[in-house]
Amino acid sequence: MISNSSAAVSDWAEVEERQTALGAVATYLRCSLAVGEMELRKLRHDPTELLTRAIQPVLWLVVFGEAMSKLHAIPSRNVSYIAFMTPGILAQSLMFISIFYGLAIIWDRDAGILQKFLVLPVPRAAFVTGRGLGAGVRALSQGVIVLLLALVLGVHLRWSVAGVIESLLTVVVGASIFATLSMLIAIGVKTRERFMGIGQVLTMPLFFASNAIYPLSIMPGWLSVVARVNPLTYIVDLLRGYLVSGNVPDPLLAWGVLIGVLIVLQVVAGRTYHHVML
Repeated sequence: MISNSSAAVSDWAEVEERQTALGAVATYLRCSLAVGEMELRKLRHDPTELLTRAIQPVLWLVVFGEAMSKLHAIPSRNVSYIAFMTPGILAQSLMFISIFYGLAIIWDRDAGILQKFLVLPVPRAAFVTGRGLGAGVRALSQGVIVLLLALVLGVHLRWSVAGVIESLLTVVVGASIFATLSMLIAIGVKTRERFMGIGQVLTMPLFFASNAIYPLSIMPGWLSVVARVNPLTYIVDLLRGYLVSGNVPDPLLAWGVLIGVLIVLQVVAGRTYHHVML
């Protein structure tokens, strides 16, 4: 009898623990979506940001892409060079729109808004995930602009529903990665001036040390090694496979790297988020 009672208590404890864990996950997801929605409202109040950020990819595709297509100086795997570089410019756009995302944290802290958020009964990790999700949705608008521009320019891409959806999913994950990295930088440096300096130092090396505008095969050995540990390279691989070639060389590796990097950055940023106030 005692044995049966002990087993019943043990089973009940396991059920309660499982329900508690599910409740914690549900709360985390609900709070993350709320923070993400808040970030999107900022975009609704200032839609001109979409237009200003569209200027750079337009210049890359219209000026650089068209000029390099005439030169035939860079091998582009049996497709036009402008088609080859379009996924790279899309990846560049999502990185540039996300890498300075942490600046909003510093602005919120200096304006006294962040202090109000941190006293809410919301998991710290939910703030990080929500902001990363908001950056991902913002980057979607850039992705749509680049794809529409490619369509206007007559770039020969593989216009399939599955390919476009997979590409937009890649954009969301990629933007979340760089937005979370940006938040980590903001947590560490604390000041806007220092943050802007570090952000500017990171953007162009990340871009040029990837396969965005030239294949890995023409890189010097040392740069090829750097490119293979650069998350942007795997983002470009996925986008180029979905939009141009129709075949991603190693999708499991690419997605594994991106998801793994995102999880690590999210965990570290979630654990250190409160330090932005120190």
